Amino acid sequence: MRIVKNPQLQFGEVNIADIKIDARSRDDIPAVLRGLQYIYVTEDIKEKVFTALEKTLNPSVSTVVGRPGMELWKIFVLATLKLGLNCDFDRLQELANEHNTIRQMLGHADWADTTSATSFN
Repeated sequence: MRIVKNPQLQFGEVNIADIKIDARSRDDIPAVLRGLQYIYVTEDIKEKVFTALEKTLNPSVSTVVGRPGMELWKIFVLATLKLGLNCDFDRLQELANEHNTIRQMLGHADWADTTSATSFN
């Protein structure tokens, strides 16, 4: 089984529950992020979502050996943004690389973090 999210925060990483999302924004991104944050902090909903997500992943891929895969949380965030914003992979990649609040939601630190999404193509 893949891990949902590493509970050990990295230096500079913000806890998902502590991410400040602009409640006054009329854009669609903060609304999606508030929903994701709610799912993350509500334990029973989070458990149901990630149990269902785990079942949809390719069962033939071994989670015991080889390179560790992407955390379930990151898969869920990116998939939710893609569907919730009705965007293409180019916009999703740009958001994942450049939007600070989305980067926090993905678990990237705010400063000195050079992690970027690879090409989705």
